[in-house]
Amino acid sequence: MTPPSTSQAITALAPETLRTWIHQHQDLMVIDVRSAAEFEAMHIRGSYNVPLPLLSEHTDELATRLGSRVVLVCQSGARAEQARQRLGKAGMEGAYVLTGGAPGFAAVGGDVVRGKNRWDLERQVRLTAGSLVVLGLAGGKLISPKVRLLAGAIGAGLTFSAATNTCAMGKALSAMPWNKAAKEPTRESAILQLPLVSPGGAAA
Repeated sequence: MTPPSTSQAITALAPETLRTWIHQHQDLMVIDVRSAAEFEAMHIRGSYNVPLPLLSEHTDELATRLGSRVVLVCQSGARAEQARQRLGKAGMEGAYVLTGGAPGFAAVGGDVVRGKNRWDLERQVRLTAGSLVVLGLAGGKLISPKVRLLAGAIGAGLTFSAATNTCAMGKALSAMPWNKAAKEPTRESAILQLPLVSPGGAAA
């Protein structure tokens, strides 16, 4: 099985297909763009953790180290799609985004490594945003109508997040102590340690 032509603009990959590819293609590289803490909690066996902020900072360098068969993974697909777009701008076409993320792969019986159980970042964002909206509405009734502006600000922020496919709240939460792994990836440990890809496409 060979990847579809990039002219078809097919970028989504079903978890069942990834299971097959893992056993069939030695040149396959799975890049997990979630935070290190999320990666520690559960990840696809054999995948590499390059968190989205790190990938964004070193996109050009990373693109030169990846082969032609790359699958990007996150929790739901949103961050992986951001990574795909960034890599595309750096000249790397044809990367795939895993449908359903790492949980979707686990759900179809894919081989995953599990560690300390943590809430994923996207769940934390939903909890934080929802709590702030409730706080703003309650504060507007009990303290001052001006407090309701908090709920409006959160709504505006979520709208901007959807329109730009970014998440400032997620970025802020990822810096919190409980979202830090024992060993955070760096350029040296995450990018420079990726196996070099030979001209033929196989990892060296």
